[in-house]
Amino acid sequence: MTLSAPRTIVLPSFLRRCMKAYAIKALIRGQGAELQRIGRSRNWQLTATFEQLQAIIAVIETAGEGSWLWLVKHLQKQYGELNYQAILEIARMNQGITVNELVIKTNCTIATARKALDEIEFT
Repeated sequence: MTLSAPRTIVLPSFLRRCMKAYAIKALIRGQGAELQRIGRSRNWQLTATFEQLQAIIAVIETAGEGSWLWLVKHLQKQYGELNYQAILEIARMNQGITVNELVIKTNCTIATARKALDEIEFT
């Protein structure tokens, strides 16, 4: 997954799992992401870039609504598939980022984070 390319994520039973669905839909769309229902099913799909996904996760976590936290876990699992080049790009964009911060931000391993930061520092 590259950072600038939008990614489509299926959200199973989205409205049934969320209380205050109108509010979470507004928060997601407010971040510039596209949220739409799949046909006539109860499933929805979210199309967003990596930056938009991070913004959505941050907004949901600060909102304090307990029924929305499943969405945070689901989104974090989806962008856990970042390739090494994407992790390297994130590290370059955030000068001075620590290994811990990079691991938290990208959900990568400590070894991958160290490798990326070492590559940036020594090249």
